Amino acid sequence: MGGLNMSGRCIACEEKPAPPRVVVVGLASCFGCQLQITNAESHLLDVLGQIDLRYWQLASSDPMPEDFDVAVIEGAVTTEESENLVRALRARAAKLIAIGACATTAGIPGMASVGFLSRPVEVYGEGQVPAACGEMISPRPVSAVVDVDYEVRCCPIDTLDFVDVLQAALFGSNRMRRTATMCGDCKRNETNCFFGEGTLCLGLVTTAGCGARCVSLGRPCNGCRGLSPDANLASARAACGRYGVPVEDFDRALELFNQTDPALEGAR
Repeated sequence: MGGLNMSGRCIACEEKPAPPRVVVVGLASCFGCQLQITNAESHLLDVLGQIDLRYWQLASSDPMPEDFDVAVIEGAVTTEESENLVRALRARAAKLIAIGACATTAGIPGMASVGFLSRPVEVYGEGQVPAACGEMISPRPVSAVVDVDYEVRCCPIDTLDFVDVLQAALFGSNRMRRTATMCGDCKRNETNCFFGEGTLCLGLVTTAGCGARCVSLGRPCNGCRGLSPDANLASARAACGRYGVPVEDFDRALELFNQTDPALEGAR
């Protein structure tokens, strides 16, 4: 009975379920978050063993297949071509994952979003914009174009955070997205607050989830996880005033990863 199941059928002959088909796509970004995925050396083979990796733009020039189950997107949407691609990915994929600051908040490309239409001419000159640039649009996160099922935030992403989110996309999860600000993590880590030193830190308005890693290493938070839905910008500006941190510096720092966030625009 060693090779038979309880029904008396050969276990080796039974059809096994096909692994989820996954594609990984890069838009406007440095591709650093895709590189971070490969840094999971001790877990990478285990992860790849659970999926059918059909396409990875960073690793192959083969064309993307028509059929897949999960789409992983890195990078901001900056052209009509990339916008159409994101819509096509959403239409085909059962689950869509946005990874990295550029995909989740528009990140560094998003810094150019204000007054964007005049920027290409400023860079290349009137009538000199290269055709390779395509039909450019104001930079935006993936979630501004289509619904996103899962996000992996930070710049760059944390490799194990990606593995955790991919598991949730493959097998499901009822865990709620964290919305608290970073300050709670600092309290739990018992790290000193930079504001007490008169130094600007964006942890008081940034979405928690990284364990306040930069602060634990002695560096102020630069907000790469994006504004928290629970952030109180008016209160944060008041705190800057109390601790002698210029409010203008606070507003300027927010633009690094949050330029396209409607909450930031409404609080100016």
